[in-house]
Amino acid sequence: MKNLIRTFYILCSLFLITGCTANDTSNFVTSENLGFNDLDPVVQEKYKDHGENPFIETSEAPVSTFSVDADGGSYANMRRFLNLGQTPPVASVRVEEYINYFTFDYPEPQNGNNVSLNSEVAVCPWNTDHHLMRIGMKGKTIPENELLNSNYVFLIDVSGSMSSPDKLGVLKSGFKTLTDNLRDDDKIAIVTYAGSAGVLLPSTLGSEKAKIKDAIDKLGAGGSTAGAEGIITAYKIAEENFIPKGNNRVILGSDGDFNVGPSSTEDLVKLIEEKRETGVYLTVLGVGGGNLNDYGMEQIANKGNGNYEYIDNAKQIQKVFTYELGKLYTVAKDSKIQITFNENKVSSYRLIGYENRALENEDFEDDTEDAGEIGSSQTITALYEVVLKEASTDVLYATFDFRYKKPNTEVSIPLTHEIKTYNGSPSENMNFATAVTGFGLLIKDSEYKGNVSKQMVIDLASGSTTFDPHGFRQEFIDLVKNWNE
Repeated sequence: MKNLIRTFYILCSLFLITGCTANDTSNFVTSENLGFNDLDPVVQEKYKDHGENPFIETSEAPVSTFSVDADGGSYANMRRFLNLGQTPPVASVRVEEYINYFTFDYPEPQNGNNVSLNSEVAVCPWNTDHHLMRIGMKGKTIPENELLNSNYVFLIDVSGSMSSPDKLGVLKSGFKTLTDNLRDDDKIAIVTYAGSAGVLLPSTLGSEKAKIKDAIDKLGAGGSTAGAEGIITAYKIAEENFIPKGNNRVILGSDGDFNVGPSSTEDLVKLIEEKRETGVYLTVLGVGGGNLNDYGMEQIANKGNGNYEYIDNAKQIQKVFTYELGKLYTVAKDSKIQITFNENKVSSYRLIGYENRALENEDFEDDTEDAGEIGSSQTITALYEVVLKEASTDVLYATFDFRYKKPNTEVSIPLTHEIKTYNGSPSENMNFATAVTGFGLLIKDSEYKGNVSKQMVIDLASGSTTFDPHGFRQEFIDLVKNWNE
């Protein structure tokens, strides 16, 4: 029966996706709107469980250092599972990506800076003896008329594993949407790879949208997966068409099932680390299920001065390629965070998430140490669960130091912010971040989840939708309400 359902799902998907234009994705198929909840998406999917950060005694280690994480892939992947009526694998849960899937209402940077800092402290709802410390960052918003010209290379996996419509079909729709958003002087090339890499479209001006879309329509899947060769070819074209001080970026779309040539995560990470020295950034788009290599794609995005997103439905296509297109324009690279806790006020602390973004304290001021990127208008949020010795206003709980490099520079800029704000009545930013974090702890079945509950998550989030420009906060609330624990 499952095979029949799966076949029908694929046929319906193919019909809906191929009949969907870049401007009309309302009929994009999901298992939810087909009413199928018994499909098993996990066959050979690859994840890595990074564990959970423990509580640390401030007297023993008062300094916490880590890289920003601008990804949202783990959240969208979780949504895929829930829409199939399933619980995501514990190893797939990266709480920081749940939080950073969402945009927060943070202030714009001032005084010529490309990043602003803010913070807040409030009682932890799942353990009221503890508090939560939120730190927030926002990348400078670049007005559309001031955006630099872009040199994109679409690197598209057309191997046999990509043949299903929730993979190549999704990417074709997404890349058409991005094509619609190209400006006339932008450039785009298309590289495909299966058994070997090929150039489907040489670098072409954004004014030739019909030509670009015709090339996308020709994409078909079949063969093995020579990912490394595709990466080398894509970067070569990006370098040949490099725009000095422009936005140069490879956008890789794949399920991550690399199996020809250098194919291990370690080999591909090494290759990407070499290629990032060219000044070309990397965005990685994960699609599909069954053989999704989430770990590999998240890692190469981390090491390629880029970000990792998962695309599971039509609205996500609009989010990545339209609503949040500014993320493709980096305003802060190698962005690092260092929190120094006041031992007189904070007994212990635990960073929630960011387990695979930890840095040594000495890495903070080392400008050769790679870290994360922040795009135009993008917000980054992190939460610590802390045990305070004193909770009151105008108390210095910690110092928030931040370093980043502006694009096309190699010397970092330091920023400092004092964390003093204790809020007996938390802001909507705090409540929504807390709600999403609590949900991540539930899905992960965290040992630190305390008495967090589905209803607690709903209550916190429901009062935090004043700022919700594209409805993603409300979508989160609906997702939690429909979740079968």
